[in-house]
Amino acid sequence: MGIRAKLNLGLLVVFAVAFVASWWFLDRQFVATARQDVLQNARLMMSAANAVRVYTAREVLPAVQRDNEDWIAPVTVPSYAAQTNFRTVRADHPDYTYREAALNPTNPSDRALDWEADFINSFRNTPGQTELIGERQTPSGPTLTLARPITIQNEACLTCHSTPDRAPARMVAAYGAANGFGWRMGETVGAQLVSVPMALALRSAQANLYSAMAILLAIFVGLMVALNVLLHAIVIRPVAQMSRTATAVSLGQQDAEEFPAKGRDEISELGRAFTRMRRSLDQAVKMLGD
Repeated sequence: MGIRAKLNLGLLVVFAVAFVASWWFLDRQFVATARQDVLQNARLMMSAANAVRVYTAREVLPAVQRDNEDWIAPVTVPSYAAQTNFRTVRADHPDYTYREAALNPTNPSDRALDWEADFINSFRNTPGQTELIGERQTPSGPTLTLARPITIQNEACLTCHSTPDRAPARMVAAYGAANGFGWRMGETVGAQLVSVPMALALRSAQANLYSAMAILLAIFVGLMVALNVLLHAIVIRPVAQMSRTATAVSLGQQDAEEFPAKGRDEISELGRAFTRMRRSLDQAVKMLGD
């Protein structure tokens, strides 16, 4: 096996190991970056929902509430306003969801699904936990969910959710007395849940990975070509020429051309040493002939 073949084989082995390691590392990095981007979108959506809640409580309710009215309408409830507002977003992005799910909600449509109940129970079992992040598979692909607890921190909430006899009569008439009661101060009764699809971000991460690996492959091919050209010009061609000259000298051909040693690299030094050896050999032969 020649020098060129050995060098190329060694480079291929090194590149193969580096290529696999780079693929593994970059894949993890791109997926992690995609997940962070999706999570950032989820947090922005959560902030937008909370902004609607605050606006409803501070601006809408005081503007429409009249004296001696115990309950206005769902539109004045921050939770209802936030979820209704988000349905407009879902018209253009059906895979994005915002829910305020509860284990025992006033409105049955807000009852937690099994996977939502898992988040709520985790908050209930771990006091002080302010945020949870989870991933699940959906028909449209993997989905990231950001969850934050809904905890009773205001006594005013218990006016509607402690017992049916304390609740506004119009609310009980609208939703009945079977749901949404028995809440206690400091209790985590539900969770805000924002779900964002990851399919698009993951496809983008995969495309970036393929582009990065294609660039790495192109760089390697370019280096291989450059190294082979340099190897031929600097090492293989001079050594081959010295080999031909040495063969000619060993066969007694006195007119064999000398090796043109130029430069100050190791090959040139070897060529000059070879030329000195040849001249010394020629002189020795002449002396023996005399």
